[in-house]
Amino acid sequence: MTRVLEARVVVDRPGFRLEAELAVKPGEVIAVMGPSGAGKSTLLGVLAGLVGLDEGKVSLGDSVLDEAPRPRVRIAPSARGIVLLGQDPRLFPHLSAHANIAFGLRARGAGKTAALAEADDWLWRVGLDGMGARRPAELSGGQQQRVALARALATSPAVLLLDEPLASLDPETAGDIRALLHDQLAVTHTTAIVATHDAVDAVSLAQRLVVLEGGRVTQTGGVRDVLGGPATRFVAAVAGLNRVEGTARAGRWTRGGMTLRIPPAGGDAASDQGSPVETAAVFRPSAVRLDRAEAETWTGALRLSPPDAAGEWLARVTRLEQTPAGVRVRTADPDVAVDVSADRVAELALAPGVPVRLRVDPADVRLVAIADAAGSAGPGPG
Repeated sequence: MTRVLEARVVVDRPGFRLEAELAVKPGEVIAVMGPSGAGKSTLLGVLAGLVGLDEGKVSLGDSVLDEAPRPRVRIAPSARGIVLLGQDPRLFPHLSAHANIAFGLRARGAGKTAALAEADDWLWRVGLDGMGARRPAELSGGQQQRVALARALATSPAVLLLDEPLASLDPETAGDIRALLHDQLAVTHTTAIVATHDAVDAVSLAQRLVVLEGGRVTQTGGVRDVLGGPATRFVAAVAGLNRVEGTARAGRWTRGGMTLRIPPAGGDAASDQGSPVETAAVFRPSAVRLDRAEAETWTGALRLSPPDAAGEWLARVTRLEQTPAGVRVRTADPDVAVDVSADRVAELALAPGVPVRLRVDPADVRLVAIADAAGSAGPGPG
């Protein structure tokens, strides 16, 4: 029987409060993203029954799993039909891979013969056929995670909770397990919540994305919609985009010395009429062109630089970050990232404090009304 998971979660801890709402349809996979300390693991812990509610309600279909403060309800983790899988596979070290999988089935009431046969099938499904006799110590980290996933899915959980299960794996192994997860979640139609810090997990596994920051939902929606229209700087960073908040007014968008022209057919009507509209400019680091400023010092650059034109502005380098394709140059006032090749960085002798001139084509910029972006946070508390 398929059931909707609904949760309104309030957890109070010294210096931290988690306040979030979720509704997950049967067979749906959602990703929960947020910076460290945002409350992702706490949220999954509440759903799994490992963390108590201070206020709220968790239900699965018609069954109430948690409710507080009154009436107080708390169903034991083992009776929920919800399985939590984290970075640590938590396999029984004295049991073989085959026996680890069978144990989960036996714990759910399967007979010995049926459990052993089902475990054989799951070893084949997760690509470990012929390795069932090995104990966890004889398996690699990726192989152990495959066994843990097989043990979890073999029991046909009502909901599978995945708490950054790929974080401790090397990129190649993580890619293999991610592909396995995608295939098995689709085949089994398992309802799942994936807590992750990796946008690749969200894009490849989930239909919806929920963003937690500081214990609150700041944005939620389709994965593509959220990453394409980030409501916060955190989401923009995850999506690999710049997000600069400014004001649109009378056909122009401004933030400090950065100015963009707004096409007459675009933008909010209020901006065309002269009323300011708080708006975020969203654009890719690769869309920005960078050159050395007209002087070596910031004071000199300010004195010698021509007036800022639309789409051009003066900035200072704050730091350089290595990327697979070159160097990401971070600049300030406003905070903008620019992707530059390594040889270009050397040619320009870029370093923290160096003044630079940046340029971006307004056609490469998407303007998002801040109120609209914040409003897409959906059911999360405001």
